[in-house]
Amino acid sequence: MQTGTPDSTAAPSLATPGLAAAVARINDVPLHRPGENIPAEALRQRACTELLRQAAQADGLLDAADKPSDDGVISAAASAAIDTLLDGQLAIPEPSEESCRRYYDAHARSYRTGERVHARHILFALTPGMDVALLRNRAEACLLDVRCHDGGNTGDADGFARSAREFSNCPSGADGGDLGWLSSGDIAPELARELFGQPQIGVLPRLVHSRFGLHVVEVIAREPGVDQSFDAVRGAVAMSLRQQSFVTALRQYLQLLAGGATVTGVDLDAADTPLVQ
Repeated sequence: MQTGTPDSTAAPSLATPGLAAAVARINDVPLHRPGENIPAEALRQRACTELLRQAAQADGLLDAADKPSDDGVISAAASAAIDTLLDGQLAIPEPSEESCRRYYDAHARSYRTGERVHARHILFALTPGMDVALLRNRAEACLLDVRCHDGGNTGDADGFARSAREFSNCPSGADGGDLGWLSSGDIAPELARELFGQPQIGVLPRLVHSRFGLHVVEVIAREPGVDQSFDAVRGAVAMSLRQQSFVTALRQYLQLLAGGATVTGVDLDAADTPLVQ
């Protein structure tokens, strides 16, 4: 359970420009300060955490005097109580040998070792208060432009490099967006999921979302790495399946809690996954 301040750069603000945001609440407990504009994803994370904090209090796992958070930071006691609550409420089945093998067969590429990718990108960074729709439109226009002119030229004079120098908010923009040769551990996990274990060469057909913003990405070359046997990665496969089961069970539990709560000013149904870590 994360007790630090949630990442507030990953989603658009709820507030209409020029207007103060209404205070979102869970059972009349405010999730932020009056007038504070909270990005939608960060607000949902706060709401889910507050639902769990209140459930922990109701189950006697957390002192009733524990104070709610209006800044996204819960107490260490609340974090521990929520972990205990989830341990008792969520039934996570142990994946079978058959399900592990099926998952491995479908995702064998992702378990390769030594895979490297030579890539470059154009970063459209998200910052608090930014008009995300406008930023996305700019990023989509840039993606369309570089894809239309993608002819395999990776020299300094090509369109991708020019766009990176003009638009990218990453220091690599000065080098045409070139990130060099990367291993999966060199970049954010959300970027690694799009770049590794995949066959594509060239400009990726869609924007890549990360904690840093929106990326236009080109894969210049790949070194495929070495396949790992099922026996060698069985533990990692089982962990992935347990994590999927945990996410599903947590989502269902949060829906149950939300159904019995008074939720104001936050759309929990918009969350694709539980927004607690």
